[in-house]
Formats: sequence, structure tokens, C-alpha cells
Amino acid sequence: MIRRLLIANRGEVARRVIRTCRELGVSPVAVFSDPDARAPHVREADASVRLPGASPTETYLRADLLVAAALASGADAVHPGYGFLSENASFARAVLDAGLTWVGPDPGVIEAMGSKVAAKERMAAAGVPVLPELDPETATGFPLLVKASAGGGGRGMRVVRSRDRLAGAVAAARREAESAFGDGTVFCEPLLEHARHVEVQVLADAHGTVWALGERECSIQRRHQKIVEETPSPAVTAEARERLFAAATRAAEAIGYVGAGTVEFLYTDDGDFHFLEVNTRLQVEHPVTEEVFGVDLVAWQLAIAEGARLPAEPPSPDGHAVEVRLYAEDPAHDWRPASGVLHRFAVPGGVRVDSGVEDGSEVGVHYDPMLAKVVAWAPTRHAAVRKLAAALERAELHGLVTNRDLLVRVLRHPEFEAGVTHTGFLDQHRLTEPPVTDVRPAALAAALALAERRRDALPLTGAPLGWRNLASQPQRAVFEHGDEVVEVDYRHTRAGVETGVEGLTVVSAARDAVVVERGGVRTAYPVAVYDDRVEVGPVSLRRRPRFPEPEAAVAEGATVAPMPGTVVRVAVEAGQRVEAGAELFVLEAMKMEHRVLAASGGTVTEVLTEAGRQVDAGDVLAVVGEDPLAGSSGGSGR
Repeated sequence: MIRRLLIANRGEVARRVIRTCRELGVSPVAVFSDPDARAPHVREADASVRLPGASPTETYLRADLLVAAALASGADAVHPGYGFLSENASFARAVLDAGLTWVGPDPGVIEAMGSKVAAKERMAAAGVPVLPELDPETATGFPLLVKASAGGGGRGMRVVRSRDRLAGAVAAARREAESAFGDGTVFCEPLLEHARHVEVQVLADAHGTVWALGERECSIQRRHQKIVEETPSPAVTAEARERLFAAATRAAEAIGYVGAGTVEFLYTDDGDFHFLEVNTRLQVEHPVTEEVFGVDLVAWQLAIAEGARLPAEPPSPDGHAVEVRLYAEDPAHDWRPASGVLHRFAVPGGVRVDSGVEDGSEVGVHYDPMLAKVVAWAPTRHAAVRKLAAALERAELHGLVTNRDLLVRVLRHPEFEAGVTHTGFLDQHRLTEPPVTDVRPAALAAALALAERRRDALPLTGAPLGWRNLASQPQRAVFEHGDEVVEVDYRHTRAGVETGVEGLTVVSAARDAVVVERGGVRTAYPVAVYDDRVEVGPVSLRRRPRFPEPEAAVAEGATVAPMPGTVVRVAVEAGQRVEAGAELFVLEAMKMEHRVLAASGGTVTEVLTEAGRQVDAGDVLAVVGEDPLAGSSGGSGR
């Protein structure tokens, strides 16, 4: 009987496990790094143990510290969550060797499936269809995919379309895999473009019963990491579903699997599928299965670890569930992660929200930038998708750039609504490019709300709001919306507010809400202000100062760090000529690598950093001067 459970993880999954502990009467124990000392999962646990340090390698990847924390806190079992050490056989053994209950499969099974290369060989022997493995040094038949053998979550993966790019992709994948998993082994396999990513949730007890709890469609991905998941798949036929379930069950039985796990496949339009991997842990997307099958997978994990038997048959599915992963990142700028304070976090609409954050949470640079998973269930797929899109659109996400707008575009895209998805969906439909929209009404609302706040802060003078010495000149406010500069004019008159936005009239203005009318339609804009950031409904604006600080200027040609991170590669040296778009540096931030590219062609005059150095956003990394021969007949260098 498990009485006290140490959760060897953080954030959203730690809170998820704590929730089930409360339902079962199990006492939860949290662990935390220094940046997580005030995180919600720490506060919600009965006890917590500090892991000194900040980076994953100092904290959540230290098996010795985690086992010591379990023993010191009086825990009798350990739940690994997902990520970090959840699929580390050595950690599982260390837990068992300490006399604790391990909530997961046998370490030997984890070890066998931890190497994708070995896993594919074992699945092929069990009659599960697999893709051929290719040697990364001699691979042919492009395009192909470089994959980390010990990896997951899209880390250590690269698409390669020509031989001249293979060596660089292999090196980058090895670096990322070594950093994330401590194992830089990679391999290659053919890239099945326009295939679907479909996985089967399995649940098995120690008495020989294996459930196949439906399939999940996980084809909408960025950087080979899922961002939209649903069950059931809109593409899998009843006949193919039976074959998928049989293959997943056969895979689980072949390795003697016990606990909750996932068997992942690539699925083609003709109904064929090929094994990818077995995830020997709870999956990020497990809530959609819970919603449709009416089960608590964490509760079953704990029960199976205590020796419980599964019923002979799994529960029947009901309805449809869709999940999105909400990240602090900028899709329009190569998925650049964002860090800082999340001032406001609220998602309405009767949907399930599994989050690791709350109002005021600090999103740092050391861990994955996922803020939450938002899940909608309904009797039909159409109803679930519509419900989820509406909830996301109305969500209050103040203080950080997020992928919310992209997720809404995906959910409302005609091809997604029709169920026509594949792993290249975002690129095919160019959904990372935000649509051109008129944000001037929102900017005007921001300007008027700011004016009301200024009036509230001033002593009574008798002067009307917006009074100017030169009455003929309007008030002007300037904001930044992404890369766009938005200017709005307005003037207060006896008749009300005159705006510079055609056809727009102001109905009312207050410090936290502005109502405007256009074409006979009134729209209310809630306004929240945090320093220089103004949140107007789903539109995020940044106030541009009228007189920028002198130190804000950056030297012409300077390449700056787009985010805090660690320099893992310097690709240029002083005196080298580069073309626009050339790779200059590679930064590692939030467990992923990000390329820093040359904004324009020229000659590198200075390199101001080196591999291994930690940099902050805005730090100058290099200076690229204008090529003196550019534009001349012989100056192209080609």
C-alpha cells in the first residue's frame, strides 16, 4: 500500500499527480530546484525537498538526489512523471534498490525500449511493422530523419533532404540529445512525408492483462514535438484500428510491459503503419484518453504498482477529446521561447486545464516552456474542436508571448476541421505566419485606457482629459504588435472622442475597459497594463517610448541574442564573409537548440562570445559590417 509518494518531476505533471494523490488519500511529496522554490506544485504538496541548483543536470536529472529526497521525506514510492528521468532504467533501479516502490515498468523493460534502435529490433521480432534503420554516416535515400536513440519530445531530431546537410544535422542532433538525455547516440530512418503520427495508449498489470485504450492522433507538430492531440483519430478506420490495437498489445506483451505506456506509430493514408517507439511512462497527452474513456491513468499507475488487477475488458469510449499544448514561445520567430512573468493566466469555457503556472508565475530559461495543456471533451469532434478554440481565444494570457493564436488558427483551419492532418501540416499551410489583421481598434482602446489611468493619477486641475496647448493637434500613441508598429490618433471634443480610425467611434472609456462601435457593432475591449505591456483582449501590445533611452541603441550590424541561453556553437569567425540567412550561432534555451542567423550579408568584424557562455536576451554576439564590394560587378564572391 502506497502511503507517501515522491513525485520526481516538476510543474504541470507534478500537479497532475498531486491531484490524484488527493483523490486516493496518498500524501504527495514534491521536489524543487531553486527557480521552482515558489512554484505551485511545491505549495500544493504535503512536503517538499530542495534540489540545489537551477539546470536540469544539477537537479531533476540527479537520480541520487531524488532517491535521497524520497528517503528523507518518508516516501515509500516514487512517481517519475514524464521527461527528465521517467524513462531512465538506472533511476528505476536506484529507487527499487532503496527499498521504494517504483511507479512504472520494470527497469529491464525501460532499458530495452530506451534505445530506439534496440526497440525496433525487438518489435520487428514480435511481428510489429517497423521502418528500416539507416547508418547516419552512410545513409542514402533522402529525405530522411535523424533521431536520438534515447530521445523523445522532438529533441535530437532533424529532417535532412540532401547529403551535404547530413553531417551538420547529425552533429546538431547528437549535441541536443547529449544535453537532454545524457546520450548522444543517433540513427536515421526514411522520412514518410505527409504521414500521420498515431499512438495507442496501453495499460497492463502484472497478471497478464493488457488494455489498448484507444488511439491518439498527434500529427500537428512543431520541431517534431506534438502541440495538438485528439482521440479518436479522424483518419483511422475501424479495420485499421483493430490492427493498431493488436500490434500495440503484441508489443506490450512481447516486452512484459506493466503500467501505463504508449506505442507510437507512423500511419499512412492507405491504412499502413510503422512502429516508432514505446514510451515507458505517462504521456503528456494522456488527458484526452482519460476524458474519452472515463479513467484516471495516474490512479491506475498507482494501483498497478500496488499489485492490482485490471478488469478483463477496458471501458468503452464515449465522445471525442482534443488537447492543445500552450507554450511561452513565438511561432513567427522560429518558435523562440519566451521567459519572464506570466501576470495573468485564466482559461474560461468549461475546459480541462492542466497547468504548471498561475497568476504571477515566473517562466525561466532552464526548462520546457509549456505553460499548460487545455483539453475539451464533447459528444462529437466538431463540438470539441469548436469548444476548445473558443476557450483559447478568450483566455487571458498576460505578460508573455504564447502560441495561443497559432493554436486557434490550427483548430479553425478547414483542413483540420475536415480531419486532413499530417506531421507537415504547419509548414504546408504556413500557419506560423500570422495573418494580417487590423489591430488599430485594440491599440486605440489601449491608448484611451492609459489616458484614463494617467488622469486618475493626477491631481484635480480642471483640465479635460487629453487637453493640449495646441488643440488642433491630436493625441498620438505608438505601440508595437510583434514586428508591427501601430500608431493611433485621438482627440477629445465636446461631442466625445474623435479617432483616427475610420468608421470607429468610442462609446465609453475606462482604465480597464473600452467600448467602441464600428458599422453598428459594439465591441468591448478589456485592458490590462503591466509596465510597458498592454493586454487588450487577445491582442498583446508593447508601449513604444516617445524618447528611447540612449543606452537602448545597438550598433549597426550587431547580431544580438534573441533570448537568454547558452552558446553551444559559434559558426563564424572575424573576417569571414556571410550571406543573409547564414547560421552564425546556435543557442540552447529551454532544452532546445535555436539558430541565430545573419540578418543581412556582409563581413563579420567582431565575434563577442564563445561556446559555453551564458548570454542574456539583447547581448551582442557579433557584428556584421557591410561588405564594401557589395553591389559591384565583381564583389559577390561567387
